[in-house]
Amino acid sequence: MIDLHMHSTFSDGSLTPEELLVEAAQTGLSAIALTDHDTTGGLKRFFAAAKGGSVRAIAGVEISADFKPGTMHMLGYFISAENGAFEERLRWIREGREIRNAEILAKLQALGFELTWDEVKAYAGEDVVGRPHFAQALLARGYVANKDEAFDKLLGKGKPAYADRRRLTPEDAVQLVVSAGGVAVLAHPFTLDLSADATRKLLSGLKDAGLAGIEVYYSEHNPDMVRLYESMARDLDLVATGGSDFHGALAPAIRMGKGFGGLSVPDEVVPALEARRPK
Repeated sequence: MIDLHMHSTFSDGSLTPEELLVEAAQTGLSAIALTDHDTTGGLKRFFAAAKGGSVRAIAGVEISADFKPGTMHMLGYFISAENGAFEERLRWIREGREIRNAEILAKLQALGFELTWDEVKAYAGEDVVGRPHFAQALLARGYVANKDEAFDKLLGKGKPAYADRRRLTPEDAVQLVVSAGGVAVLAHPFTLDLSADATRKLLSGLKDAGLAGIEVYYSEHNPDMVRLYESMARDLDLVATGGSDFHGALAPAIRMGKGFGGLSVPDEVVPALEARRPK
């Protein structure tokens, strides 16, 4: 059993790269990929901790792409974090997060919420601050009853304290992964908010740009969605991949390797992805 989608403290997860590997071993996983948002900062520690262990560590990243009407993330596997141009582009994306964070804080303060940057940053630790950390700060102050309320009333898209950030185009996200020697996979396609026909058309175009796979097996995909995305992968000759999108304590209902309980990602996904690495 494997899990190719999870996050550490280097983005918006609650476990360190080392702790992810410990949990993976305890769960009985044979391979995991660390796919932090727009950063490869945790990979060095991830690989160091995996040496000599029972769990294979796979280099990954989850890149934010600009897409309407929904949300698009592009997963990259087997990337080289030593690629200077690749790292510079990720830095550009992360700087966009920093600009967005300043806007969120200013909006919250204008709404009367007495938060400071230091207290929000304290919840992020080594991570680049994201909306979950604002939610934690609001909860700690007693402004909301839980983090879901923070998103539903303030931080979610279209809410009073929401701010967007700069992203790559979908094609640029794919090509960025390929430029770093990686394999590009569209994450959780249901978040695109597209019809089945529109999703197929999008996938076909992205395949021309270098897309190699689609995340079929995912915590929030129901059986009908899995069958639909399996058929798309088969028809377009894309690798059907999968992962839980594990965040640890920040999304406790999702378990590593199992999602909400019914997730199972086939072991053969890893060699299938490896076969799609750029020559």
